Amino acid sequence: MTQATAPAASSSPPASPAAPKDGRTSERSLARRLAARPEIGALIAAIVVYIFFFAVASPFREASSLANVLYEASVMGIMALPVALLMIGGEFDLSAGVAVTTSALTASMWSFQLSMNVWTGVIVALVVALAIGAFNGYMLVRTGLPSFLITLGTFLILQGANLAITKLFTGNVATDSISDMDGFDQAKSIFASEITIGGVDVKITVFYWLVLAALATWLLLRTKFGNWIFATGGSQESARAVGVPVTFTKIALFMGVGAGAWFVGMHILFSFNTVQSGEGVGNEFLYIIAAVIGGCLLTGGYGSAIGAVIGAFIFGMVSQGIVYANWNPDWFKAFLGVMLLLAALVNLWVRRQATRR
Repeated sequence: MTQATAPAASSSPPASPAAPKDGRTSERSLARRLAARPEIGALIAAIVVYIFFFAVASPFREASSLANVLYEASVMGIMALPVALLMIGGEFDLSAGVAVTTSALTASMWSFQLSMNVWTGVIVALVVALAIGAFNGYMLVRTGLPSFLITLGTFLILQGANLAITKLFTGNVATDSISDMDGFDQAKSIFASEITIGGVDVKITVFYWLVLAALATWLLLRTKFGNWIFATGGSQESARAVGVPVTFTKIALFMGVGAGAWFVGMHILFSFNTVQSGEGVGNEFLYIIAAVIGGCLLTGGYGSAIGAVIGAFIFGMVSQGIVYANWNPDWFKAFLGVMLLLAALVNLWVRRQATRR
């Protein structure tokens, strides 16, 4: 009887089961990466608002109207950028609106009352604006009080000082015109001139706004200081534990808001030749709204400079679009409030998407 032989052993080892996928190393889709960006909600809102006013207001479609929208957005956006960086760092500045007026008043009265070249007033105003920011930051880190309370106190101090000092030196609530003083034309060409593009006059603030937005984006995403901003806003104590100079970061951010207030104040001064001492009250909330619409969280540690640009652009479209549509301008604040609530909800959803694996 023939004996059966055992089958030959296979020369190849058995296939091992597929390794389970690790969510930490899996590549996210492009759509999910875009959804996690803080400014994506503001971008969608900006597209919707633009299409809406383009459809309902025929003057909105003209190139000159776009120039007006960009001008409104730029004046708001130049301040919204440093305010957004400050919010990413976890703080607020309620004195930003009146600080703009303080800067303009300082430059105007220093030049006119002392009969000096207007550039002297411009430089003194810069020192004053940076000092206001440094004071806010120093008081914050030394006392540990919330920035809301500290800057609210600064807001009240500046508001009262603007009115009282202006009346003391001019006998009026507005400064005297400085249009015929030495250096005015040169300063106006830098802070308040226009550039003609395709037959349309575009304010120079639009170009400053875009350049500052690029610089702020680079600062946040490509520098060590940008990492410090995010770390400080995310967790101040944890940031200190890993060596982040929290005190320097916060004071620098407040001084950045002061620098923005100085620039916008100079634009207002050299655009209108005179300054009303009661202006600026309430603008601080508009800066914060633009930053929040652009994706900044009120709790800090999250946001982007591009989002603040888009938020300011939405502000410009709404403020001008309502006029071009011949609507009651009283609806502006209502529309802005709706946009703020929607932005807060969208930002919450985006934040959850960003933290999902």
